[in-house]
Amino acid sequence: MTTTHATAARPPDSSPAPTRNDRLDRLPFTREHTKLLVASGIGWALDAMDVGLISYIMAVLARQWSLTTSQVSILGSIGFAGMAIGASVGGLLADRIGRRSVFTITLLVYGIANGLMALSAGLTMLLVLRFLVGLGLGAELPVASTLVSEFAPKRLRGRIVVILEAFWALGWIAAAVIGYLVVPRGVSGWRWALLIGALPTAYAIVARIHLPESVRFLEAKGRDQEAERSVRAFEAPAGITPVESAPARALPIVRARELFGSGRTHTTVALWLTWFFVNFSYYGAFVWMPSLLATRFTLVQSFGYTLIIALAQIPGYALAAWLVERSGRRKTLAAFLLVSACAAIGFGQAHTVTWVLAFGMLLSSSNLGAWGVLYAVTPEVYPTRLRGTGAGAAAGFGRIASIIAPLCVPPLLAAADGALWLVFAVFAVAFVAAASAALALPERRGLALED
Repeated sequence: MTTTHATAARPPDSSPAPTRNDRLDRLPFTREHTKLLVASGIGWALDAMDVGLISYIMAVLARQWSLTTSQVSILGSIGFAGMAIGASVGGLLADRIGRRSVFTITLLVYGIANGLMALSAGLTMLLVLRFLVGLGLGAELPVASTLVSEFAPKRLRGRIVVILEAFWALGWIAAAVIGYLVVPRGVSGWRWALLIGALPTAYAIVARIHLPESVRFLEAKGRDQEAERSVRAFEAPAGITPVESAPARALPIVRARELFGSGRTHTTVALWLTWFFVNFSYYGAFVWMPSLLATRFTLVQSFGYTLIIALAQIPGYALAAWLVERSGRRKTLAAFLLVSACAAIGFGQAHTVTWVLAFGMLLSSSNLGAWGVLYAVTPEVYPTRLRGTGAGAAAGFGRIASIIAPLCVPPLLAAADGALWLVFAVFAVAFVAAASAALALPERRGLALED
């Protein structure tokens, strides 16, 4: 995407005045979009680093603290319980107090809790703090995608949000590097890793300064002067002369029950089911992956292989960013999910390093590409006054699956006498279910985010 320069003349008297959202939709991709994308993306990457780190810490603490399989499963799931609550509450707050405010608060919450986790004296303390980390993580992700989506020009919106989601790959790769280099080094390696995970505390201050508040949110709250300043800040780098906008109207306070009203029930159900099955498959597979590989290889080898598999996320995001504006949201999302199902079957059957890495990389690439498209489509299917609430509720419902999935792995392994085929066959079925639900979503490629 390149920045171009244009000058917008005042529309003829016979033409209706453009809204501020029209003006945002007509913009080229400017340096202000880049700043917003990077500022939000760094927070996103820090989230991914935190979620990824716990899978390595699980593998180490299982040995250091002699944890049972059930205790390890609870450690893997407790953060997602917090994320389920955080996503729902955070989305609702984003429609009440603003996207930027919630983004900043959540960075502080999970950054501080992460640092305190490094001081954990036992499993109970670790679980409580991990739950608090989840609260912050769960609230931030849907809010960040909503904020970026509301500033992105409509012809590029899907691609920009997929690129935002691609920062997840950077964070997950960082977690894999830390897991490989730091976590196994001595009895306190995992504590040092968690201290690194406290970086969001400092970044929250930077984010608060550089992130703009959503124009759509400001207008919905009747803060027209702030909304106008924000639009002009995005127009200035493109050399566009501001024009007088049609007056905006304040919107009533959102009610969560509206997600199932005014013909939205079909969309909400399809979206929630997609989120549920994508979460189940992804977190069931990747939270346990270092531990599962450690049953076949040494701990250090398993961490190294997980790092290689994580690197495959990057081409998956790149392909998704290209296809989402070319083939549309539904087709792209369903295709990536079906490829993920095939990769899961292959990974469960793989018995050599070559095939483990090949199918693991395909699973990583296709699964994370699907995540990028899912985050792109989610804010698009609701109007402004419901957008944060709708995105947060979908993410919150999906997190229920991320709680369940890590708990399902031990009994599935036991049923298959330790073999992986049954675990990943179940994940493959979930991917197919997610693809079916995705095809029921409305297609919003190229359309404005209108109320």
